[in-house]
Amino acid sequence: MRAIGKRVIAFGLVNVPVKIYSATEDHDISLHQVHDKDGGRIRYQRRCEIDGDIVPYEHILKAYDAGDRTVVLTDEDMKSLPEERSNEIEVVEFVPDDQVDPIMFERSYFLEPDSKSAKAYVLLRKTLEETNRTAIVKFALRQKTRLGALRVRDGVLMLQGLLWADEVRTADFPSLSADVRITEKELEMSSKLVASYESDFSPEKFEDDYQAQLEQLIDAKLEQGDALDTEATFGEESEGAKGEVLDLMEALRRSVERNRSGGKTSSGKASGKTASRTSSSGKSTSSKSTSSKSTSSKSTGSRGGSRSGSGAKRERASSSKPRKKAG
Repeated sequence: MRAIGKRVIAFGLVNVPVKIYSATEDHDISLHQVHDKDGGRIRYQRRCEIDGDIVPYEHILKAYDAGDRTVVLTDEDMKSLPEERSNEIEVVEFVPDDQVDPIMFERSYFLEPDSKSAKAYVLLRKTLEETNRTAIVKFALRQKTRLGALRVRDGVLMLQGLLWADEVRTADFPSLSADVRITEKELEMSSKLVASYESDFSPEKFEDDYQAQLEQLIDAKLEQGDALDTEATFGEESEGAKGEVLDLMEALRRSVERNRSGGKTSSGKASGKTASRTSSSGKSTSSKSTSSKSTSSKSTGSRGGSRSGSGAKRERASSSKPRKKAG
């Protein structure tokens, strides 16, 4: 993991320097958009509505629409906000663990000691564990002042962003206000049904079947050669000419010539990778996914064992040419 920043937890006269790491990651396969007629990449451009120019990021400012007027905020304006400059995670109170409603949780971060001595870090961790308390904190991250909960997970301090009170909606459903009569027999039968499903929660038992099947579908299409050569089709994107690609017909012609000459890089590189991938769901790629093409059976099979996000990434990394993700 790579740290995304440094902060100092401050409560009373105690300061705890820490590094911040994202505690979660997205395992979804990234897809981009192409033209259905010719496979050309669809790119979004930041175009000014007044002069029609494409504007680079360094010339883009933030603005607030006030109706008949617009307030433009410069980079200097944003930097002038005191929260923007603060590197403190300020503890404002300690509350019982069960008083923080999970509906308020946002993104989670791991905190690592950032000093030669971890004594202050360990002291805060043990205090939270012994008192069964959660620290409510204020901190600045990515240009926002945030509310957070500081708690302990597996011996590590964790910072979880919290929604502000006015960001949580109230569920007011008239249908629930009606007087509904539940008999003892119905409640007994419902309780028995719940008992039949009782278990200890182990997230490793569950898999994202959609992503697994999507990966099987992509591998099958690579195996059967139903793919474009990315570099030949879209070209290498240079710093000075972003969004500029090869002439599409020329790119397609070069791809066809490469395949005819025996350099079928797409299918060749896919075969080794596809053979190493199996599905824990035990499902082969559906006939709808591959239509009448029979090669899906070559690239799909049973994926043995649990397919964790990190395991799948290691498998993809072992491929000689990983699939490029959307920019």
